Amino acid sequence: MSKSPKGGTPGKDIPSPRSRQHPSISERLEQFEKRQRELWRITFLLLFVIAAGFAIVSWQTVRSLAFRFEGAIPGFIVLVALFVLYAWKRNQEISELRGLLHGIEQRDSSPPSEKQMDQLFDIIARSQQGYRDLIDSFDDVLLALSLEGDIRAVNRSFADLVSQNFQQIIGRNISAFVEEAGGGGNDIVERAMPRFLERRQWTGVLEIRLKNRNAVYFFDCVAHAMTRDGQVHGVTILARDITALRRNEARFTELFETLQEGIYIVTPDDRILDANPALIRMLGYESKEELLARKVSEIFPDEALRTAFQGEVDRQPVLEGREIMLVRKDGRPLICLNTAAAVRDNSGKIVRYQGALMDITVRREIERRLYKQQEFARRLVDSFPDLILVLDTSAHYTFISPRIHDVLGYESGDDPEMQLGGRTHPEDQPALRALFDEVIAGAQSFASLEVRVRHKLGDYRRIRCNFSPLFSEKGKIEGVVISGRDVTELKRLEEQLIQAEKLAAMGQMLAGVAHELNNPLTAILGVTELIREREDLEQSLQRQLDLTHRQARRAARIVQNLLEFSRPASPQKKPVDLNAVIERTLQLHEHSLRKNNIEVDFHARSGIPEVVGDANQLVQVFLNLLLNAEQAIREIRESGRIQIRLASSGRRVSITVQDDGIGVKAEAIPRIFDPFYTTKRPGGGTGLGLSICMSILREHGGAIEAEPLPAGGSAFTVYLPAAGAAPLEFAPKDSAAAFAEEAARNPSADMSGAAIAPAARAEENATISASGAAARVLVLDDEESIRDLLAEGLGAQKISVDCAATVEEARKLIARQAYDVLLCDLNLSDRENSGGGKSAAERVLAAAGERKPAMIFMTGEYMDDARRAQELGGAACLQKPFRIADVVAEIRRVRSAGKSA
Repeated sequence: MSKSPKGGTPGKDIPSPRSRQHPSISERLEQFEKRQRELWRITFLLLFVIAAGFAIVSWQTVRSLAFRFEGAIPGFIVLVALFVLYAWKRNQEISELRGLLHGIEQRDSSPPSEKQMDQLFDIIARSQQGYRDLIDSFDDVLLALSLEGDIRAVNRSFADLVSQNFQQIIGRNISAFVEEAGGGGNDIVERAMPRFLERRQWTGVLEIRLKNRNAVYFFDCVAHAMTRDGQVHGVTILARDITALRRNEARFTELFETLQEGIYIVTPDDRILDANPALIRMLGYESKEELLARKVSEIFPDEALRTAFQGEVDRQPVLEGREIMLVRKDGRPLICLNTAAAVRDNSGKIVRYQGALMDITVRREIERRLYKQQEFARRLVDSFPDLILVLDTSAHYTFISPRIHDVLGYESGDDPEMQLGGRTHPEDQPALRALFDEVIAGAQSFASLEVRVRHKLGDYRRIRCNFSPLFSEKGKIEGVVISGRDVTELKRLEEQLIQAEKLAAMGQMLAGVAHELNNPLTAILGVTELIREREDLEQSLQRQLDLTHRQARRAARIVQNLLEFSRPASPQKKPVDLNAVIERTLQLHEHSLRKNNIEVDFHARSGIPEVVGDANQLVQVFLNLLLNAEQAIREIRESGRIQIRLASSGRRVSITVQDDGIGVKAEAIPRIFDPFYTTKRPGGGTGLGLSICMSILREHGGAIEAEPLPAGGSAFTVYLPAAGAAPLEFAPKDSAAAFAEEAARNPSADMSGAAIAPAARAEENATISASGAAARVLVLDDEESIRDLLAEGLGAQKISVDCAATVEEARKLIARQAYDVLLCDLNLSDRENSGGGKSAAERVLAAAGERKPAMIFMTGEYMDDARRAQELGGAACLQKPFRIADVVAEIRRVRSAGKSA
């Protein structure tokens, strides 16, 4: 081997041409490895920055979402795995390239071919393009800067943001594209770089202005230093555009602060994280800090409800509109509608609850009051005895109370299209429609009308309707309210009562007329009879006397017929419950009592025995007593009270009606039951009511008493025999009224037949001497014609007669002289004697001492055997008009009966 000129080996001294190429390849390989290491640092740095940036930027957002995103974590893992696989493939290419270059270095004798060099550069180009494509696939902005702010590399997102291509961007300063939004100028890198070099990383939000768009953007940035041999030579920045998020956050904050609903954020461990001003006001706190210092359990103290509510929120994404009750700062309850949702972390664990509260306390209070009012109105309508109807302005019914079934037999929904007047009697429809139109027009604020309405069964019922306008919230009339009461039965009772009063008045009048007519008729018949007995009468005078006698008998018959005509129909008696009778009476008179503010205190009493009677007539009695009590109260006050009490003693039942009205004077008690006697002012009454009551009660074997009360007012007590008991005894002071009423209700047969007995002419001419001795008779009658007739007629029969017009005269006569017979008028009117003829006879007989004469009463009223036995104790009674022969025969009968006794 030859040596070099200096003596070294020739291989080392003189390199071949191929050896001169090796340094070029080594240099390129060294540059490639250097670039590879830098690329790997950038790649892993970018991967770390992306992961850290994603975690930092998105952590709070993911936690605040109400929906679960557990699938996001596996997706992110798959994305990273794909990136690692991609990097591994590229690393394989680089390893292949490194091996290729290493083989080239080892083969000094055989330099690489052109094909190998092309393969090498193709691998390098494909690796760089792969990394470029990876970086450009990021949605976030990625750029690398020098310490002076010059742009070394950017991705596609930045180029699109500044609307420039890569050639226009690379190498230019970042201040050429962006500036601070606050007006800090273009030296943003120069001012921020010293602080960055101290920490070599920075995370935060930048508010910048893009010069090409002249618009402000917000970027959430992560910056890291690029180092080489421990020295910082550049900055990599990953920036996410959060402008839309910031704007949404601003809108959310504004909404959060201005919402009228309360917004809250709380934790599962009983802490309050946040609340908006509306919730602070709702709960009555002064500041947010004061509220946040409280626990959830202090504001929501119902543990059972809180636990149940939390369980529901845990099981479903959003729980809407659940009603809860919170406690205000001052302790008052706060009723809210709560809409809540649970917020979970990546592991699915609940980290907080958030929701909205709507204060419905006032609404619930209004609803509660409205319900109470509606319930009260509903119960009032249901319990109201009247039918309630509501009509609109078109006269269509919008409401019908259930009472329609009781009143008219219909159901509320039988005819929803029913109009006003649809079932009204044709004759009443015009007046009904006219009154409705007046109320709708506002001409009348209250009106009443009685109409006939067809029942479901076909008959017509009388309904008393009260009309009132129905106003809207604006004060406009939008309908009419009608309350209707069925007065059919009341009208029937009123008609019966009016008829009964008329008949009773007629009966009382005719009874008085009969008494007054029978006295002169008795005198006429007696005188004509005496004259006719004379033997020397002319024939013409005889005819005239016969005519007068016949006409007098005809007049007596007419009086009898009038009495029969005035007698009311016989009652239908059967066992009745007095509790039910009084309740029925109160129902009939309820409207008038309520209208006049009169309270009735009556409670049905069990154990009261039934009585035998006519329920309708007994209703008339108690209705009359209620009317009198009501009128007595209204004379002195605007309101009052009536008490009704039932009691039983033995076989007798008593009913007391007591009022706190003006009362009855003690001096009026003896005459209060007399016909046509009244203590009311003129036009206030007929004076027949109590006399009718007494008449009805007498027919039922009962009685009635009245007494004034010491504290004011009066009490009327009705006595009735229990079923199966005997009729009650009457006091003597009531006998005159009883006689008068019985004459109207129990007329006799033909009066003329009773007045003129069918005695033979021979008996008529017989003298009293046939009885064995001359009789002495005392006549007590206030009618002078009767006294004169008896004195002359009986005197003609050889009977000694003394006459007295008053009780005192009779007492004086009987005290001086003994009499065999006392003839006394049963209807004697004497100022000193208010008890009638029976009381007068008792007083006269008392003055006779032991020499009491036989008793014969005279009356112009009809007196049957039953009444004679009940009222006169079986005493003899002569019915006016009578004949002298009848009187003589009765005198003889009673004298004979007295001697046989």
